[in-house]
Amino acid sequence: MEHINWYPGHMKKTRELIQENLKMVDTVIEVIDARIPVSSRNPIIDELVKNKRRIIILNKSDLADPQATDKWVEHFKSKGYYALIMNSASGAGTPQLMKLLNSIQEEKNEGKIIKKALRMMIVGVPNVGKSSLINRLTGKKSAKTGNKPGVTRGKQWLNLGNDMQLLDTPGILWPKFEDPSAGLDLAFCGSIKDEILDIATLALELITVLQNDYADLLKDRYKLEELGATPLETMERIAEKRGFIQAGRKIDYERTGRTVMDEFRAGVIGRITLEKV
Repeated sequence: MEHINWYPGHMKKTRELIQENLKMVDTVIEVIDARIPVSSRNPIIDELVKNKRRIIILNKSDLADPQATDKWVEHFKSKGYYALIMNSASGAGTPQLMKLLNSIQEEKNEGKIIKKALRMMIVGVPNVGKSSLINRLTGKKSAKTGNKPGVTRGKQWLNLGNDMQLLDTPGILWPKFEDPSAGLDLAFCGSIKDEILDIATLALELITVLQNDYADLLKDRYKLEELGATPLETMERIAEKRGFIQAGRKIDYERTGRTVMDEFRAGVIGRITLEKV
């Protein structure tokens, strides 16, 4: 994990873009993945945004453990942030966000003869659903979406229907992770391109986590009477159940790994939160 280049050139440009445009906005909307609320928060954004008003969106909430998500909302509120639970793919939580933005705009213009548009910046690491959220707010496909990191390339100012303006920015990772588990969590959730990681090894790491924290979901999904004594043995039992066996009775670890990763990311294993308050 430590040999991966986490900080390509376009992410350096994103940092500079945020710095240059921050003075033009009233509020920063930070989108995070509800399954990994720590690892999907970029410490560089904290450093750049500083004292700006912050709204934290716990996105992809349909994939996360709902009890854990509620606890994270309370945690962020206790730190002085606004915090909302959303699923921008379905639109869940959008009315609550618009209500909050309208109240912030009214506060900004209170007592003023000439009303000014609320200007916001949306930030977050790759693949947390920023583009889907923007499309919900604008009511049209203003931003490209995809299930791979790195879809948004440049700065875009977008108009919302209620005289608000939104600045989209590409996803930004950071130069290195102090905690290697942050890199793993981002890889599990698809914020780091799979091409730079061995998918079978990544899936084995995920199975290790699930075997410890969500054993019943793992057994139910793959119809296992018991998990293996080790995560590798569990992975092999999953392969046998799915028929991922090559000639000579060899386990197809790559196909098994791809299946586990795809099914985790799609939420079909269950609603899982990898980081707890």
